[in-house]
Amino acid sequence: MILNAAQRDRAAGALLGSAAGDALGAGYEFTYPADDVVIDMIGGGPFDWAPGEWTDDTSMAMGVAAGLSPGRVDLDAIAAAFADWYGTSPPDIGNQTRSVLSGRDRTAVPMAARAASIAGRTGGNGSLMRTAPVALAFLDDDIACADAAAAISDLTHSDDRAREACQMWSAAIAHGIRTGSRDGLRQWVTDAPAHTRTYWEPLLDMAQYGSPADFPNNGWVVHALQTAWWAICAADGDLPRGLELCVRAGNDTDTTAAIAGGLLGACAGASAVPDRWRDMLHGYPGRTASDLAALAARITGN
Repeated sequence: MILNAAQRDRAAGALLGSAAGDALGAGYEFTYPADDVVIDMIGGGPFDWAPGEWTDDTSMAMGVAAGLSPGRVDLDAIAAAFADWYGTSPPDIGNQTRSVLSGRDRTAVPMAARAASIAGRTGGNGSLMRTAPVALAFLDDDIACADAAAAISDLTHSDDRAREACQMWSAAIAHGIRTGSRDGLRQWVTDAPAHTRTYWEPLLDMAQYGSPADFPNNGWVVHALQTAWWAICAADGDLPRGLELCVRAGNDTDTTAAIAGGLLGACAGASAVPDRWRDMLHGYPGRTASDLAALAARITGN
């Protein structure tokens, strides 16, 4: 798909917005900031991040991006990138993801099989947090976008709700890049099979018209998505304000802000990310904000 200037800005915004949310939330993870606390890219947090440094959310998104090109996904390349990242002994990694990557698989089939073999609660937010790049490769193919989002989620999270959340969010990001509107989220749910629509519609309503107290367990993919959607709606699409609201919602602050940032940036563009934040952004594997913008251009072919 050939993009105009505004669409190119929004494609870069999906990656930059997600990374900015990640780095903003990193210093507040597992806390509940009081109203008088100023939210900024302070670093620190439980893993002592540098100011502006992104966490596992964006590091894994970089792994997803490694297997994407216009109209194509290479699941083996993504699996290998995940394995390489795990080999660096990252300080922050979700329990579900650790359980899968500790098997040291470097190709998609055994990695997904290992994920499918894990019993218990497998619906963490660890695949949704990294899904922003997927839409960039499939801006003009909604079916392929959904298939890729599901397959990439399945590499580490064998869970129906995680799969659906990644499909929904990727579709919304693609729609946002194309049009600048966040209507794609509701549109995906409206077009989904009846059982999927029946599950998600009331949850989106709860998020849009409720408060974080209604979905406090945002380490779970469903509550994480609700937190992100609540912040986006409450901020009326304003990127800095939406990311701040995710952080103020508390708990898994870097991840909910990373999720929200992908859609906020896809609708508002890279130009909506404050310059000071862009100047600070950095992280695995030795990348900065300018690298993220270049990555968006490569994945979209623009």
